[in-house]
Amino acid sequence: MFPWDPPRDAHTGDFYTGGARAAPGVDRDGTFPEASLAALAEIGLLGLVSGADVGGAGAGLDTAAAVIEQLAGACGSTAMVVMMHYAATAAIETFGDESLRRAIAGGDHLTTLAFSETGSRSHFWAPQSSAVTDGDDVVLDARKSWVTSSGHARTYVWSSTPLAAEGPMTLWAVPAETPGLTVATDGFDGFGLRGNESTPIAAEGARIPRAALLGADGAGLDQALQVVLPWFLVLSAAFSLGLSEAVVDETRRHLLETRLEHLDRSLAQEPIQRVEFARLRIDVDRTRAFLADTLAALGSGRPDAMLRVLEVKAVAAESAAYVTDTAMRLCGGAAFRKEVGIERRFRDARAARVMAPTTDALLDIVGRAVLELPLLGPVVDGEV
Repeated sequence: MFPWDPPRDAHTGDFYTGGARAAPGVDRDGTFPEASLAALAEIGLLGLVSGADVGGAGAGLDTAAAVIEQLAGACGSTAMVVMMHYAATAAIETFGDESLRRAIAGGDHLTTLAFSETGSRSHFWAPQSSAVTDGDDVVLDARKSWVTSSGHARTYVWSSTPLAAEGPMTLWAVPAETPGLTVATDGFDGFGLRGNESTPIAAEGARIPRAALLGADGAGLDQALQVVLPWFLVLSAAFSLGLSEAVVDETRRHLLETRLEHLDRSLAQEPIQRVEFARLRIDVDRTRAFLADTLAALGSGRPDAMLRVLEVKAVAAESAAYVTDTAMRLCGGAAFRKEVGIERRFRDARAARVMAPTTDALLDIVGRAVLELPLLGPVVDGEV
């Protein structure tokens, strides 16, 4: 799975046991997982998808997905932070300059996406923020609504309206220390993923060099569809799969270890519980197969690759919602206890449905694709 063999726990064989131990506290206190990220940086995982030519591991999307799956099973907040870092890094690897690429490959330069805005909500392809040329600089004004790792990332892959070119958006690599950027001070107090620090960022006259442009002015949507979106959607699916696998493991343990003393048998010996557990296992296996097929389609350049990419996040998100909900019922009162971890993953799993593009937005786009309608924007009569 990995391009090298990272340090592993001598007892479990897991490379991320520290994150699993820290996860309940991250969830309880809503704290950003600094220690976990430092540990991941130390073993090279924050430079995983950076190019080998700048000192990174040069790993592809399949390896990144395997990493995100394992991280999500341990700590959803950490997995989300790393997932957004990988998606942003993919954009910078393709369109950024060498110095920034080298900084990220070094492992101590966290990145993230800053796409969602107050004015356009989950319609990431329609930024309302502006970018205006002022001499050799560009001045940004924006109200970004959900930015994972706000205040912790060192570079934001930022969307705006174009400077002058045609097209719906332009992408920038915006340093976190840019004057005029303001991170919301009240933090993130969410239902799930409580440590991922997804808070708003405002830009008021934020001045950046024109060299911060990623690619060409006005080409941001094409860049997002070709690079950022495949990484984001596939890794989101891996995130949901990791949560689901962890919950299935906890449910299996509960069924095997919990006994009905008056009947002198375990819950695993009850036919209703076995049937419900089988449904969970089949659903997770189905999601894994869909994710594997999506990666295979991308790797081979199959004609249906982009359709699979558009589908995979919705497939995995709905599966995780079903799996975690069923596990809560199947494990009864035990699942409601914080120390078991099922209710935490139940809450974390719901985030995938509302992260842009949301499940409903993706279903609409998939419907447009198979009906041969425009993928984005209004649909009117005669557009078949």
